Amino acid sequence: MDYHCPVMLKECIDGLNINPKGIYVDVTFGGGGHSQEILKNITTGRLIAFDQDEEAIPNRIEDDRFLLLNQNFRYLKNFLRLYNALPVDGIIADLGVSSHQIDSPERGFSTRFDGELDLRMDKRKKLTARYVVNKYTENQLKLLFSQYGEVRNASKLANTIIHFRNEKEINSTATLKEAMATCIDKRTENKYLAQVFQALRIEVNSEMDALKDLLIQAGEVLKPGGRLVVMSYHSLEDRLVKNFFKAGNFEGVVKKDFFGNPMTPFRLINRKPIVASQDELNENNRARSSKLRIAEKY
Repeated sequence: MDYHCPVMLKECIDGLNINPKGIYVDVTFGGGGHSQEILKNITTGRLIAFDQDEEAIPNRIEDDRFLLLNQNFRYLKNFLRLYNALPVDGIIADLGVSSHQIDSPERGFSTRFDGELDLRMDKRKKLTARYVVNKYTENQLKLLFSQYGEVRNASKLANTIIHFRNEKEINSTATLKEAMATCIDKRTENKYLAQVFQALRIEVNSEMDALKDLLIQAGEVLKPGGRLVVMSYHSLEDRLVKNFFKAGNFEGVVKKDFFGNPMTPFRLINRKPIVASQDELNENNRARSSKLRIAEKY
């Protein structure tokens, strides 16, 4: 089984507009699909990759031009400085969960399997989904389900979990499903579960804060004309990327200089997000929610 099948691979590589002598960064290495394609397109250039998941490290590519770091991409700038790789010509980020993580029951990323409520991308971190559902206050749970999962009945769900855990610890995927049972409409069960697990995953891994850190630092480390290619899989991520590309901030409010010219660090390569073709959707169902945005540093 492949570790991960990259979505819209050709579109991503085309979006980088690769200079064969340039320095590139793959901040979500995973199975190495994007990195392998980048290496095919560079000659004397370099490629630095990041992945906080230790299970991705054995996928390392043996190539003198390649360096893989077992680190969160929110530390992008520090490590690029450490390895004398500033500024860079392009950065690619394929956000979300890899097929390998989803298909590993013990990681707790999928609602299809019963496994421990973990959901950590980086196993060195202490916070787990098990801790969140058993220790967070009702208000904390309500907020994260509402903000990160866009769960409609977040208040009822938080209250239901609190009452359930008073009687029994919620320590597995199956127990969490049991705890939530009265909140789920059977007609939309899969979507509801996906929203809840998304919210827990985002909280456990500080995903929104990490993405903000990445976008800000990307604007600082790219050279003029350098490309930033970002693939997102849910509206919260895509909104952040869209706003930052448009305005250089996360509110999406374009600020203007004294002369009325918009002040933004990026030029949009595609105004609307690129989505997977029907042929790709037929081959890879996990591409259905993907949105690709590409921007160039002014």
